[in-house]
Amino acid sequence: MSGAVRVDVVSDVVCPWCFIGRRHLQAAVAEFAQPVAVRWLPFFLNPDTPPAGEPYRPFLERKFGGADALEKIWARVRDAGRQAGIDFAFEKIALRANTLAAHRLIHRVQTRGGNADALVERIFAAGFCEGRFVGDPAVLADLAADCGEDRDDTLAWLRGDDEAAAVQAQAAQLRRLGIDGVPCFIFDGRLAVSGAQPPAVLLDALRRSAVQA
Repeated sequence: MSGAVRVDVVSDVVCPWCFIGRRHLQAAVAEFAQPVAVRWLPFFLNPDTPPAGEPYRPFLERKFGGADALEKIWARVRDAGRQAGIDFAFEKIALRANTLAAHRLIHRVQTRGGNADALVERIFAAGFCEGRFVGDPAVLADLAADCGEDRDDTLAWLRGDDEAAAVQAQAAQLRRLGIDGVPCFIFDGRLAVSGAQPPAVLLDALRRSAVQA
């Protein structure tokens, strides 16, 4: 997109704050007066997750120090989500997902000129609002079909390992560059904004990037 401000978004599809951050960016872009080209880049919050998944709540209780601590975190995320138009349904999530297949799919759709932004939104909504297991290639193929991709072709591709090494290398490179938390928004390769910042902060970054271009 010639003349557009480029925004690289480093995120993981099992990160609720990344979902909120995506909505905040969407709101900022809607208010911005110039074209924006968004590129989604991979991050693995839990790269050791088995391909078949792992029980969701027990993992988070271990990670955050028990049920009470987890409920407080979820309450904070739900409040932030409601302000972004998201109805988080953590109670529907049975398994935490390995996200390599999801990142491979996003990378594929993006490099082929498909609607990667819509796909990212669909994966977030399916996982966090509908409780679907986004580590399952069949589920991902369904979600891709919702965004205009051919389901059977997508499923056949996901059952292989094309682009897995490329995606993992990209994620490793981002960590080497110092990105150790998500979401992270990088504007025109110069200005980085970390965390699910309010739309106004992201809008300011868009405007600053446009001035510097």
